[in-house]
Amino acid sequence: MSEYLLDQLRDIIAKAEESRYSMSKATGISESQLAQFVAGTKRLGHAAIDNLLDHLGYEIVVKKKRVNRKRA
Repeated sequence: MSEYLLDQLRDIIAKAEESRYSMSKATGISESQLAQFVAGTKRLGHAAIDNLLDHLGYEIVVKKKRVNRKRA
C-alpha cells in the first residue's frame, strides 16, 4: 500500500473522535500496534487496515484515471 494512503489513514485515526483504546477493542488491533502505526514505526497488514477503515466508516475506491486528450 502506498505511503500516501497510509498517511491518509494515520490522519483519519489522529482526527477521530474516538480513543485508540476504543478502536483497539472494536477492531482487535492492539493499542500498541495502533500507536506504532500512527507514529510511522510499524505497518499494519491489509486485513487490519480493512478492519480499521470499516470501523471508521471509510473505504478505498480505485477508479481509472481520466485521460487528458489534447484537442487539435
